[in-house]
Amino acid sequence: MATLALLAGAAAGAQALTLTQIGPVFDQPTYVTSDPGNAGRLLVVERKGTVRLVENGVATLFVDIGSKVSCCSGERGLLSIALDPDFDANGRLYVDYTGLEEPGEIHVAELTAAPDRRSANPATLVQLAKIPHSESSMHNGGQLQLGPDGKLYVSTGDGGGSNDQFHHAQVPSDPLGKILRIDNDATPPVTPEIWSLGLRNPYRFSFDSLSGDMAIGDVGQGLREEVDFAPSPFPGTVGGAGANYGWNCREGLVAGPGDDLPPGGCAAASFVNPVFDYPHSADPEFGGCAAITGGYVVRDGGLGALYGRYLYADYCAGLLRSLQLPASAGGGASGDCSLELRLNHPVSFGEDAAHRLYAVEQGGRVYRIGGQPPAGCPAAAPEESVRAAGKPTYVGIKAQRRRVERGRRALLTVWVSPCLGRRGESVALLRNGHRNGTRFLSRACTARFLPLIRRGTLFTAFIREAGGYAAGKSRRLKVRIAPRRRHR
Repeated sequence: MATLALLAGAAAGAQALTLTQIGPVFDQPTYVTSDPGNAGRLLVVERKGTVRLVENGVATLFVDIGSKVSCCSGERGLLSIALDPDFDANGRLYVDYTGLEEPGEIHVAELTAAPDRRSANPATLVQLAKIPHSESSMHNGGQLQLGPDGKLYVSTGDGGGSNDQFHHAQVPSDPLGKILRIDNDATPPVTPEIWSLGLRNPYRFSFDSLSGDMAIGDVGQGLREEVDFAPSPFPGTVGGAGANYGWNCREGLVAGPGDDLPPGGCAAASFVNPVFDYPHSADPEFGGCAAITGGYVVRDGGLGALYGRYLYADYCAGLLRSLQLPASAGGGASGDCSLELRLNHPVSFGEDAAHRLYAVEQGGRVYRIGGQPPAGCPAAAPEESVRAAGKPTYVGIKAQRRRVERGRRALLTVWVSPCLGRRGESVALLRNGHRNGTRFLSRACTARFLPLIRRGTLFTAFIREAGGYAAGKSRRLKVRIAPRRRHR
């Protein structure tokens, strides 16, 4: 594996920020993630419709859905994937791609991996949602993430063209120019819920694996690039739900074209300002153009002073940068700084189950980010280290099957989010309100139970306050009994 290093100072022996190449050169990679239960098993997404499994530097084909994918006009293709928190048990993963039926249509679909979890059969593909996007091959969005509530979140662009010429972003009922939420447990087809709106091309967004906060990198038009922020909305509070980030009335912190709205339709008070924006300019630091590639809040302790800071880049300039996101809604980001390291057209970042971060170059290379940032880049604000105190906990519970034979056992999976630092904590299963047993959380913050079923039962799961996290309780789950039918 090749390693690139950046000296953080002129003195001999200074610490260095490093990029270590993972696997071979891929074919137009777009995203990277890992098995939630095994950080050593990476999945690299390729634009034409393939996903590669990388273990110990060796890449093998995981799945090929290229026959379903519209590629590679404009920005179309297979854009990202997300794995179920209990992937090792249920094999469920989700894909986001542009389809062939109505060219450019955005598809969110589910796949099921083989029992060894090293491949998936394209025949298992089940469509969850389809979003029309035929007007242009540009501005597809493309990020798929599982939120702290266990639901799927997907970003969509405004449909392409200048000034939101197709008039999508500011229409509350239109799914384009939005962050959408999809109930991945509902019977397909599923109608996505509008989570937030007023976005131009939110190509990459992420959830902070410690706090659950959402950060969106929204690609601008001709003036500004921006980072939008929604503090942890899970559970209970509205957080980012319904937030309008302003496009096309606003572009970053300045006025946008707003040509699709009636007079007075761009009232500034109705919009949530970005926490950070930067201009398009001829400054060589930005390469003469600009297109933000949103990243992740660093939760890898091995990255030293970068811990707790948001890492991002610019597709044009390739420059890796970091900043401090605000601690709450209404604040602004601070301490933006260059990490003095460039990549060749970075198209995305990724995070594995051990919270290590990766950068993906359009040309084919995927790198793991390591080492230390330059000395001039500020450390996270002191309050960042205590932001987790009292933060909410989301507890989910699922049954592998909702119908089991009387007198048999049901397989229930409980997961807890945010996950960081919670491995080994105990979670309790309650049967009709009474304790039924406890299990310890795995690395993926999941626990499995096998309760004996004799009658219809309501199960809930509970985790106590610990490590700065508030206590959490799941929503109810009813396991329906299906007695064996006897044939005459």
